[in-house]
Amino acid sequence: MTVSLPRNAVLGGSLAVVAALALSACGAATDNASTTKDGKNAATATSAADVGGLDALVEAAQKEGGLHIIAVPRDWANYGAVIDGFQKKYGIKIEDESPDGSSQDEINAVTSRKGQDRAPDVLDLGSSFALSAAQQGLLAPYKVASYADIPEGQKDPKAGWYNDYGGYISIGCDAGRVKECPTTFKDLLKPQYKGQVALNGNPTKSGSAFGGVYAAALANGGSFDDIQPGLDFFAKLKKNGNYTPVESTPATVEKGETPISIDWDYLNAGYAQEFKSKGLDWKVTVPADGQYAQYYSQAINKDAPHPAAARLWQEYLYSAEGQNLWLKGFARPVLMTSMEKAGTLDKDAAAKLPKVTGTPAFPTEDQQSKAKTVIAQGWGKAVSG
Repeated sequence: MTVSLPRNAVLGGSLAVVAALALSACGAATDNASTTKDGKNAATATSAADVGGLDALVEAAQKEGGLHIIAVPRDWANYGAVIDGFQKKYGIKIEDESPDGSSQDEINAVTSRKGQDRAPDVLDLGSSFALSAAQQGLLAPYKVASYADIPEGQKDPKAGWYNDYGGYISIGCDAGRVKECPTTFKDLLKPQYKGQVALNGNPTKSGSAFGGVYAAALANGGSFDDIQPGLDFFAKLKKNGNYTPVESTPATVEKGETPISIDWDYLNAGYAQEFKSKGLDWKVTVPADGQYAQYYSQAINKDAPHPAAARLWQEYLYSAEGQNLWLKGFARPVLMTSMEKAGTLDKDAAAKLPKVTGTPAFPTEDQQSKAKTVIAQGWGKAVSG
């Protein structure tokens, strides 16, 4: 599981070979392949009921024979187990393109490949990028069976996207290379961390890095309405030499290039487990002074080449089986509360989550859009020079 992370602009990584999969092997699904024996077309289905129920959807998806996903590395929130579980359950081959891509790369692939068989069927996006995709009219409305159980505010009322799994921004630290690991954003400014503090990507393209700047804003007098203090914080980190532009990955951590990484807690917690077998002591802390939580969202490309498989994939992700797989990857599934009530939650996996206090709050659509604009205009200036 030493792979590069998704939702980043340019990353090295050992899964480069996966990105080079022959996309031509995954041909465009024909209208016949996406149509049930009753003549119902999956491309226009807004629920499984529209194609005759889940069994009919499975049959149509299996007839299409494939699913094209993008920017999804196997060690991100236990995605490897999710991919394997879906393929084993339904016998549908998943083609994973550019696992080191960014949320923006996913959107670009949808727009630039419209009408092509190489277009991605589904999208996994940072929440601000899901909002952007919806605003551009790129997403197909579809309600999974558990749609009603997804909390309000965690889903598009038109069902174009809905949150899936998430966590808190955390600080990961190589305790073998760093004498005293930082536990707050304030700590990161200390002179002993010169050249050691990294983000997982560029916040103009990466959902995790965007969250890192938002968390820094909250830690420095900002708010969901004011992300500027986060930019100012990273400008200060850059000026005092603590910030490194090297984008953090498991590989850069192992090489000692990014001994302190600001990233989602589920990723840092997963790395701690992975690194332990390699003799690397990776400490993970959710900083109390910048407690920022966010989810990643799932969506279907309106022009998906495999519309039935795309919808079946969503049903799988929002089933108890799929949600518990996120949990095993240290991520908090969006249906966690309803599954706990239903008795379907994996309690052992839930007990291993990084500890946090308080109830998480989330920025609104308008707040995220505003923050994204501020980041786009100011990030380069903040960390240049």
